[in-house]
Amino acid sequence: MKEIRIEENQIHITWRIEDNGDIKLMHFSAEPFCRESVSAESIPERFPFVGMNLSGFDRPYERHGNGYSVTAPGYRMKYLGHEDTKNEQGRLLVFHTVDEKTKVHLFSYMQFYRALSVVRIWHRAENRGDSAQTLEYLSNFYYEGLEKEGSLPRDAKMKLWIPHNSWQRELNWKCYTFAELGLGQVQPDSRQRSSNLVRVSNTGNWSSKEYLPMGFVENTQTNTGIFWQIEHNGSWHWEIGEQNGHLYLALGGPNETYSHWYKELKPKESFETVTAAVGVTAEGFDDAIGTLTRYRRRIRRRNRDNEKLPVIFNDYMNCLWGDPTAEKEFPMIKAAAEAGCEYYCIDAGWYADGGWWDNVGEWEVSRLRFPEGLKQVTDYIKSFGMVPGLWIEPEVMGIHCRKALEVPDDWFFVRHGKRVYDRSRFQLDYRNPKVREYMTAVVDKLVNEYGAGYLKTDYNIEPGIGTEIYADSPGDGMLMHERCYLAWLESLWEKYPELVIENCSSGGLRMDYAILSRCSIQSTSDQDDYLRYAVIAANAPTGVTPEQAAVWAYPMNHEEELSAEELREETVFNMVNAMLLRIHQSGHLLSLDEIRKRLVKEGIRVYKSIRGDIQHMVPFWPLGIADEADVWVSLGLKSEEKAYLAVWKRMEGAGEIKLPVEERLIRGRKVEIRCIYPTEGDIDYEYDHLKKVIRIRTCRKRMGRLFRIDFIEN
Repeated sequence: MKEIRIEENQIHITWRIEDNGDIKLMHFSAEPFCRESVSAESIPERFPFVGMNLSGFDRPYERHGNGYSVTAPGYRMKYLGHEDTKNEQGRLLVFHTVDEKTKVHLFSYMQFYRALSVVRIWHRAENRGDSAQTLEYLSNFYYEGLEKEGSLPRDAKMKLWIPHNSWQRELNWKCYTFAELGLGQVQPDSRQRSSNLVRVSNTGNWSSKEYLPMGFVENTQTNTGIFWQIEHNGSWHWEIGEQNGHLYLALGGPNETYSHWYKELKPKESFETVTAAVGVTAEGFDDAIGTLTRYRRRIRRRNRDNEKLPVIFNDYMNCLWGDPTAEKEFPMIKAAAEAGCEYYCIDAGWYADGGWWDNVGEWEVSRLRFPEGLKQVTDYIKSFGMVPGLWIEPEVMGIHCRKALEVPDDWFFVRHGKRVYDRSRFQLDYRNPKVREYMTAVVDKLVNEYGAGYLKTDYNIEPGIGTEIYADSPGDGMLMHERCYLAWLESLWEKYPELVIENCSSGGLRMDYAILSRCSIQSTSDQDDYLRYAVIAANAPTGVTPEQAAVWAYPMNHEEELSAEELREETVFNMVNAMLLRIHQSGHLLSLDEIRKRLVKEGIRVYKSIRGDIQHMVPFWPLGIADEADVWVSLGLKSEEKAYLAVWKRMEGAGEIKLPVEERLIRGRKVEIRCIYPTEGDIDYEYDHLKKVIRIRTCRKRMGRLFRIDFIEN
């Protein structure tokens, strides 16, 4: 028996190689390995390095249920060796293991990143045997022993953070004990095992329609934790269960049990998993998200958009509501330019004379809406120095689209011999080269004829488990489609390097770092209540880097009578929602009075003065992650020298709030704070040097403010 120990960027990892060649992952933590923390129960299947199910093999041991606690032949993989090399990102480990019975070889890649406590993991399975094998499950990461550190019972120290996500309720994090999730301790540590699981899955093409593909488990006694994100734009699954007296974590992409995926590997064929990032922290939730933020910047396609952070006006929200015409656009374009916007996006409806939902797909401009053509309008946008943008939904065709009636079924997802319908749309299949050619020609027209430099790519259907044609399983067809769609996006940037593509899926229902490692900007929500949007905006940097997180700022059109003060505060609140992220300006600017127009313009001017910092900062939450029930909400972005802090009061409640400033942020320096937006207005605030808190007081029912904090050496 021998051990392989790695300490890289504060990540401590230990593998054990048994005398018979079995490879065990014994430890993955921010703390060093302590042998005494491992359960004394000795069974051969404990601590597997990988989870892998092939059809037709017995899964030993007991009480699997629908979990992946012991997989076959995953538990019996034999170690053949590993490579340890350096590359431009950092350290790369590649482990080579084999199942001796099937001759399926596994290459397990672990990419470390300099100065980051996170590792990117993926596997490649190769069938080197003489018989075909059917792959039902292959994990990205499998680790048994989440609760090892600390002396307290696990129920007294372990918590799990789960990011719930749904339409207009995006980025809704909740913290649970395992007992609250039905996984409380009922047996001694050495015996605890059951088929009960905490399962978080996505099945389908909306990758974040119920949850973000990430999570965080923390040990409150030792302040250590493990965090993760699964980097896939489709089906994925993670689970935490009990085995061998320990809690285990298993991450993966699609699988047979939860997403109708399996893949036949004929001799000499191979399969590569999606990627996942797993990291450790010894400083809690904010540090975990800070590390993920830096990591996301490392893996992202380099682009000028995330360096410049231009201000985008989109004519949809609280503005034209998908009913654009040339007559309406011309004055709005001028108003957006005067406010300081740099991109102007014409949203849905430009391609249809009337109702457009079920006939999208041809992407020809409506001459009824734009009698002189769309180029007249995009040229007008350019005349103000702005870049034109257009809304498009490139993965669907409406059931009444003429093109959909002309092309064969293999342009679309098919199940049970029928095209897949959802919300009166067909799902295009990007495995088909003719589909890719057609949509590339559409983009060519938008860019070359209409002058678009910005595409808002929306996606408003959920086609379910996948497609059956030309695939081993519906999930297999969908996974191949999703990979082809990503390749198609990359082909667009090869042709048009400066083209900005926004990822939108009914707001934030496909928020993942398969797409966001490519697209430079992500719609965070379709939420049309600015008071509720503050919660989404405050939590946005958990799921996406601040410079990629598009947040609507839409001064409202009010039917009820409001005072001048109420209108002013509503406008300021709206602008603060977006000012630490990416401004998606909207609202019917023409209907605003001069005071409110000046506030919008001032907000954009202040944003331009700080946006150069945003792309380098990491988030923090002085009041903790925001919740819909919170009266006060805050979001901070910090660097070594300064921080910006957005603070909102959302409803009637306490008129004073104290926001702690951590010592590790201050580090013995003098702290100066000032309100930078709005620059005019009465707001009572101060920094208490003794108690190290920021005090803010107001008699207003609702309020939003943006502060700058400077840390000055004494």
